[in-house]
Amino acid sequence: MPRIRQADVDEVKSRTNIADIVGERVALKSAGVGSLKGLCPFHDEKSPSFHVRPQVGFYHCFGCGESGDVYSFLRAIDHVSFTEAVERLAGRLGYTLHYEDGGAAPETSGRSRLYAANTAAAEFFRGQLLSAEAETGRRFLGERGFDAGAAAHFGVGYAPRGWEGMLKALSAQGFTRDELLAAGLVSQGQRGVYDRFRGRLVWPIRDVTGQTIGFGARKLYDDDQGPKYLNTPETIIYKKNQVLYGLDLAKRDISRGDPRRVVVVEGYTDVMACHLAGVTTAIATCGTAFGAEHIKGLRRVMGDDSSSGEIVFTFDGDEAGQKAALRAFSEDDRFNAQTFVAVAPNGMDPCDLRLQRGDAAVRGLMDAKVPMFEFAIDRKLAGYDLATVEGQVGALRAAAPIVAEIRDRLLRPGYERVLARRLGMDPTEVHAEVERAARGAGAARSKQEQPAQTQPEAPSAGIPAVTLASLPRTADVAAERGMIMGALQYGHQVDQAMLSRAVEAPFRHPALEAIRQAIAAVPDRTRVGWAMDAVGAVREPYRSLAGELLMSPFPARDEAGAVASTADLSRRMIMRGLEREKQELLGAIQRVPADSDGGRALRMRLRDIDVERQRFAES
Repeated sequence: MPRIRQADVDEVKSRTNIADIVGERVALKSAGVGSLKGLCPFHDEKSPSFHVRPQVGFYHCFGCGESGDVYSFLRAIDHVSFTEAVERLAGRLGYTLHYEDGGAAPETSGRSRLYAANTAAAEFFRGQLLSAEAETGRRFLGERGFDAGAAAHFGVGYAPRGWEGMLKALSAQGFTRDELLAAGLVSQGQRGVYDRFRGRLVWPIRDVTGQTIGFGARKLYDDDQGPKYLNTPETIIYKKNQVLYGLDLAKRDISRGDPRRVVVVEGYTDVMACHLAGVTTAIATCGTAFGAEHIKGLRRVMGDDSSSGEIVFTFDGDEAGQKAALRAFSEDDRFNAQTFVAVAPNGMDPCDLRLQRGDAAVRGLMDAKVPMFEFAIDRKLAGYDLATVEGQVGALRAAAPIVAEIRDRLLRPGYERVLARRLGMDPTEVHAEVERAARGAGAARSKQEQPAQTQPEAPSAGIPAVTLASLPRTADVAAERGMIMGALQYGHQVDQAMLSRAVEAPFRHPALEAIRQAIAAVPDRTRVGWAMDAVGAVREPYRSLAGELLMSPFPARDEAGAVASTADLSRRMIMRGLEREKQELLGAIQRVPADSDGGRALRMRLRDIDVERQRFAES
């Protein structure tokens, strides 16, 4: 391959800001005068040790020792030759290179040709979307709320139904059949090569820098015997376990957000719907589950060196998808960011939600998010009768492995306490079971095996529908159900201080606990319409139950009786909370010296609890 003149090599490097090139893959922030830092793209780390100095065009990682200039960065990160690195940067600048033999720029081989072939294919598909044959594809987009502008923004195209439309078009541009095969654009059959994508809508899949590396294609015609979605096969530039659709469009808003938030959806149209609705940090995987390699790439884009970021997974209620996301966070290579789950009403995906309820509903989905581990714990507990000892033990064994997956030393104790309150069990017992689960999972990982379940999960198919009729018939659940029903219907007529106190303590049933949280969050429960607002704020899949509790007849003779019953149920919830706290303190006081400050504080709180219990018992 002819050598590029050294003067051109130097000129291209002097005109290129290394921070721009590195910043396409790594979120950089100021690290002092003239220096930027971020998470190293060459090794996995939790705190940034990768530094870039734009003025000198140099980078260095204090963690792994990698260093160099903009050319070495591209060679290491994209696996290109030196010549290809120079040519790529020259192309960005619009700079004409000169070669030592005086000839024109040669056609490079390998990866550069695959990038070029995919770029040419994307242009071909976009042009075909305007053809008469593509009417079915345009109608498909229109029915999902996407106009021509949306299609253009995301580069959506159409693959003709014939066997060699794209093959002929790209061959005419000088691409060989071997290059098209290597790019995954054509397939090999007994009669030769033919277009891989035929009669389908096509989405270009781009890497984080915006270069097209593959495609995802959705079938449109009933006589298409292929899968609903067909993706580019693995190539040297397309690795599906590393690629995230939409990341090239989302990365800027991800890195600049406060907090930095990534929304993980399930498909191309969901990404489009989110971006068009204003959720511009949405991305999706490409035909594979969200995994450790995706996490590594996203962490670098987020600059995930603190817990301030957010990862929000949207689910349509599919059990496999939820388990896949939880598995992703059982990997050692995980986010520092907080992870959440957002479930749309009635299990709709973002595309359907936008169609039926508008852009605001898609944006509102982010407000309904709940912590990933809380979501997982609730799903486990919902299958057990927590009013029985057997149910509590079974639920503890089912939920302990989830808490054991929390490796943050500050978060795990908090979730142990949450689990203990939900179960009504001693926190020390919960802690011991979580520790056992953590040891078991660690031993299993060391043998490269999946952790064994300590007890079979309760039967479940997606998120179970929770209704009044499905609630367990236990005294605890009955009291919580009655309290919620009374609060929603007659809360404005009871003593507000007492009601506020009653909804402070967590409930044991997950569905009723979700509704309690929504009630507790309402600042003024005396104004007209507050209960409807509370119901609307309840997270799915519990919102319909909240509606039932608001609308069902309250079991009382008259309004005065209902108000009195609500007040009585409020007192019962307060008393239950005080009793629970007392039992926890009695356990804690055994572990603290009696003459210590901590021991005296515990005894004073115990006395206060007894006074409060007496006061509420007499009221």
